[in-house]
Amino acid sequence: MSQDGKSRVPLKRRGLGMIISSPSGAGKTTISRMLLDSEPSMEMSVSVTTRPPRPGEVDGRDYHFVSREEFERMRDGGGLLEWAEVFGNFYGTPREKVEAAFEQGRDVLFDVDWQGAQQIVEALRCDVVTVFLLPPSGRDLRERLERRAQDPAEVIQRRMAGAAGEIAHWAEYQYVVINDVLEEALADIRAILRAEHLKRERRQGLSAFARGLIEELHQLGEL
Repeated sequence: MSQDGKSRVPLKRRGLGMIISSPSGAGKTTISRMLLDSEPSMEMSVSVTTRPPRPGEVDGRDYHFVSREEFERMRDGGGLLEWAEVFGNFYGTPREKVEAAFEQGRDVLFDVDWQGAQQIVEALRCDVVTVFLLPPSGRDLRERLERRAQDPAEVIQRRMAGAAGEIAHWAEYQYVVINDVLEEALADIRAILRAEHLKRERRQGLSAFARGLIEELHQLGEL
C-alpha cells in the first residue's frame, strides 16, 4: 500500500448483477434504496415498458417507455435479458446498458420476481448473484403490509396468498437473507456483494499480477 493509503495493485474488477427478490412487504424496496445509497459503484436497472407513463413518472428514471413495436424489436433481437407481459403491457430488462455497466466495473441491481430471475440468470450466468429476502414470520409480513396503509384488506389478503407462492422458490437462489432487523439484513447483503467482488474470475489482471509476484520472489531469492 502506498503512503496515501491507496492500493498500488493495478487490478480492475468486472461488474456484476445482483438480483434481490422477495414477497411484497418483506422490505426489498427499502433495502434496495439503502444498498444503492451505500454502494457508489452500483446502479439500478431501469426496465422498458409499453405502458404509458403514470403521473410523476420520468422516462429513463422510472422506466424507459417504448412503443409495442420497439419492445418487440428488442425482444426478438436479443436485446432483453428478461421480459414478461402483465395486464396487456410488456416489461423487460435491456441487455446493452447492463453489459456496458459490467465492462465499466459497475454493479447493477435488479428488482425482479423469481420468473425474471430465472431468465436473467440464464442470460448472464456467472455475471449475476441472486438473493432472496424473507420476512421473519408470516405474522410480521401481514403487519408490515397493514402498516403501509396502501391497500384495502382484500388486496392485503391477495398479497399474502401471493407471498406463499413467491417464497416457494427460495431454494432457487444462491443466498437467502431474513429481514428481521433491517440494518443487519442490509449488512448481510453488502457482505455478499463484497465477497462476490473478490471472486477470482471478476478480478481482471489477477493472473498477470500473480505471475509477476512469483517472478519477483524468484529474483529476490537469487540475491
